[in-house]
Amino acid sequence: MRDPDAAVGLRLPHLLLALAVVAVWGSNFVVIKAALEDLPPLLLAALRYAFAFLPAALLVRRPAVGWRRLAAYGGLIGVGQFGLLFIAMRDQISPGLASLVIQTQVFFTIGLAVWLNGERPLRHHAVGLLLAAAGVALIAWRTDGSATGLGLALVLLAALSWAAGNLVAQRGPRVDMLAFVVWSSGFAVVPLLALSWVIEGPDAMARGLATAGPMTWAAVLWQSVGNTLFGYAAWGWLLARYAASEVSPLALGVPVFGMTTSAIVLGESLPAWKLAAAALVMAGLAVSVLGPRLRRARPPGPAPVPASAPAPPTPVQRPSDTGDPP
Repeated sequence: MRDPDAAVGLRLPHLLLALAVVAVWGSNFVVIKAALEDLPPLLLAALRYAFAFLPAALLVRRPAVGWRRLAAYGGLIGVGQFGLLFIAMRDQISPGLASLVIQTQVFFTIGLAVWLNGERPLRHHAVGLLLAAAGVALIAWRTDGSATGLGLALVLLAALSWAAGNLVAQRGPRVDMLAFVVWSSGFAVVPLLALSWVIEGPDAMARGLATAGPMTWAAVLWQSVGNTLFGYAAWGWLLARYAASEVSPLALGVPVFGMTTSAIVLGESLPAWKLAAAALVMAGLAVSVLGPRLRRARPPGPAPVPASAPAPPTPVQRPSDTGDPP
């Protein structure tokens, strides 16, 4: 049942809960970087999803969806998104920039929906895309070593895979997203372990497991329990009580927490060009996500449309998903 106060915004305790989730998702990029000090990227991703699947699968009932859908989501998000993201974050892109660039999944989601589902993009989507593209181009053009061309390309591919996963999750009837994530996680473990064996090698896997200390394992559990289970449970609980338009825009704070945490904990520099790139990407995301609300809030124009004029067709809007964890 939705909260009766949803029309006027989140109640303070619920707003604080949403901000806690956003803070966990944003700060997780620094946690990922810490875990990568000991563990190879693909092995780290496999461990993340192994602990997200078990023991939670023993406590959470499997959602009423087909195995193929669960496998597709697990492969796209576990292998495609996080496998590529972890490889990039090993030494190709800083945590702060990764938390920013990965949010381009919003535009990939819209683009895939237009291509595959025949949906019509709206004007604010195009404006938002141009702003965000300018920010990403600035990162690629002028860097202080925080990102390489390969790192930027890998994170953009990770964002594309995240977007494809969004479409898989949106197909069919709505399900408990926490259960969906838990059970789909099992399908990511075996491919990630196989890829780690082939690409990273058994020696690197064994060496990573042998050198991983308590802080590394805490970082793995933080991603599995805090980032995935707590994040999805709390976010899903909020979406069940409030309109998505009230909750989803708060996820725009993920790169804010990501860049701030990276600057404080890891000393990542924030020169003017990087702040400008962040501003462009964030502005693009805000326009794309909040465009309908801003358009409704705009005062009416001075000249009404004549009654004899035909009404323009109403485009179909599919809200983009900005609530998935990083």
